[in-house]
Amino acid sequence: MPLTDQALADAGNQLAELLERRQLTIATAESCTGGWVAKVLTDRAGSSAYVLAGLVTYSNDAKRALLGVTDASLNKQGAVSEPVVREMVAGALSTTGASVAVAISGVAGPGGGSDDKPVGTVWFAWGRSPADTVAVVETFPGDRDQVRRQAVLYALQGVRSFLENS
Repeated sequence: MPLTDQALADAGNQLAELLERRQLTIATAESCTGGWVAKVLTDRAGSSAYVLAGLVTYSNDAKRALLGVTDASLNKQGAVSEPVVREMVAGALSTTGASVAVAISGVAGPGGGSDDKPVGTVWFAWGRSPADTVAVVETFPGDRDQVRRQAVLYALQGVRSFLENS
């Protein structure tokens, strides 16, 4: 069953309500989702109360310049990796001063995959500080749109779960 815009909106609203209730702010650092997480969060009226910034760092140069991702991580592990998404969270927190940040980097397809990182591989991280950051990898089926939709939903739900359990 295709993932609908309404399902994304519902997940965004649930996270937004939690951020508002706890008086927290969020920043996004997105690569393969191209700002879609920030878009879902800002679709809701009053989102300026909890969304501080959405950084689309699609290129490695942008990851370095805007988020402080290191050459060492990019060269050794590649953009789609745990060290990179952890550094993206740290950079988003540092740059924006948000209470929590989420980072996403993946291979949405249709090309760009490899044996180690096939199309659909997406790394996520969310955290409140570099020491309090969780990183996970998922592999999603489907075409480019389906992979991206699933990644947006996973990110929204992941941040909400992280905050509910911390």
